[in-house]
Amino acid sequence: MRILEAGRQEALTENRDSIRQEKDGVAEQRPSGPIRYCDGRGLKRLIGAGLAWLERHQQAINALNVYPVPDGDTGTNMLLTMQSAYREIQNSPEEEVGIIAHKVAHGALMGARGNSGVILSQIFRGFSRALEDVDRFDAVQFAAAMREAATTAYKGVIKPVEGTILTVSRESAEAAVAAAAGSDDLTQVLKQVVSTARESVARTPALLSVLAEAGVVDAGGQGLFIILEGMLRYSLGESLTVDGELAAAMDLHSLHLDHEEGYGYDIQFIIHGEGLQVDEIRAKISAMGDCALVVGDSRAVKVHVHSPEPGTPINYGAGLGSLSRVIVENMQEQYQEFILSKAQRPATPLAPPSGIGTVVVAPGPGLTTVFESLGASVVVSGGQTMNPSTEELLQAVQDVPSDDVILLPNNKNIVMAAEQAAALSDKNIEVVPTITVPQGISALLALNYQADLATNARIMDEAAQIIKTIEITTAVRSVQINGISVQEGEVIGLIDGKLKVKGEEMDEIVRQALEQMGAQEYEIITIYYGETVTHEQAEALAGQIMDLYPEQEIEVIDGGQPHYHYILSVE
Repeated sequence: MRILEAGRQEALTENRDSIRQEKDGVAEQRPSGPIRYCDGRGLKRLIGAGLAWLERHQQAINALNVYPVPDGDTGTNMLLTMQSAYREIQNSPEEEVGIIAHKVAHGALMGARGNSGVILSQIFRGFSRALEDVDRFDAVQFAAAMREAATTAYKGVIKPVEGTILTVSRESAEAAVAAAAGSDDLTQVLKQVVSTARESVARTPALLSVLAEAGVVDAGGQGLFIILEGMLRYSLGESLTVDGELAAAMDLHSLHLDHEEGYGYDIQFIIHGEGLQVDEIRAKISAMGDCALVVGDSRAVKVHVHSPEPGTPINYGAGLGSLSRVIVENMQEQYQEFILSKAQRPATPLAPPSGIGTVVVAPGPGLTTVFESLGASVVVSGGQTMNPSTEELLQAVQDVPSDDVILLPNNKNIVMAAEQAAALSDKNIEVVPTITVPQGISALLALNYQADLATNARIMDEAAQIIKTIEITTAVRSVQINGISVQEGEVIGLIDGKLKVKGEEMDEIVRQALEQMGAQEYEIITIYYGETVTHEQAEALAGQIMDLYPEQEIEVIDGGQPHYHYILSVE
């Protein structure tokens, strides 16, 4: 960490008095004595340390997500946000802490993904605001910046909920103010902040019943604690390691964010054969990497795993039968540059027939085609597991050849990023907060090119609210939620985002979900089938639904969405 000790008027030099790099397994050491000031170079290293520690805890934070669905995981979203923040300062030579803080806030905002990433960007925004035009900060200024960070984060959420990252931010700031009143040593203040953050995270289940039922603490709060703990460990000269692994030497110029081995590969394929043993395959695949998901039956097994060696699971699967839909994606490349190719966006955005353009988010090539056929100006690829950033949404808005734009996020974890993009644009933007793909389709169908922007936002929101959505996926972790005990690998059904049914047979879960929502009271049931489902399987399911609901109109559409076997729209 670049720091200023008492009596020193300049930051410690790069290679001499700062921190002794790790050698022979011994943790780096910080200079002795109290640390009373921190300049811009010191803040840069603090941010890098928080990023490095978060990177090592990413998957553990992901595992804290309440719902067992493959969604935009909190650890991943916060990591992507922190990476974007650090890139803004990685090669910055500025020594003024205010300049560095401003760049961090800007990078975090543009790279913010998911609700947790957006809130984290607001924390940095408040922190930066308090340090504007400041060359270096002391303990009191640091505490004031922490307090402004928490205040800004609360203001950025329409309905703040306690027991979340907001609570951890606020209580950590209160601890900073109290500690700074009794000590001018920044390290001692940071110690108290981290201790309080840890205790605050541990209390989140007592404040939020859904956490208590699921048996987890708040993932966003844990992510913030990890970032602060990384900063403290670095200021103390402790190793940024997990399970005994040595961290890279904390010259942050050696923190290679673009290294290809950072995350390995995302491998997916389907094994076709006879007498396939799903449990045995699951055990074998789980030993080959992380985030393993193996589901299917004796004739077809869907495999998903993260591994540094893609050939190993693929060769194993090929030894059991024939493979189809083999996908190998470099996850580091996904993190650094969101995959826009799947969006199949037109090279030139569609000009709206009137003055209103539309930007929508779609999770699969089939759904992209649906939105384009309905006249969407720009379709952004995204949804579960990879939420588009604020910057990507802002760029899409700017690409629309219109000054009036309606933005449909189509996912609850993208709404906040969409609102940030709208605030950053100089265009007239209305965010219609659609949280499912069917809501987005219904909203787009309701667009009236003869009406003005505000009127359209209202009628599109009303159209979205009348749609009921069923989502069928496979549980990625074992958990109890909404009174339902779910085991990893079970098929689960969500109705309007709430877990309602579970079981072994996919078609049966669809039938149960339709029954629970009272599908007989509606007129149209549309089935969007995902990339793991064949057209024949979807048609067979549609036939079963027709038998159960002969008065309803049934439609089948290839959505191509990952992770969700079926998305059903009921209206």
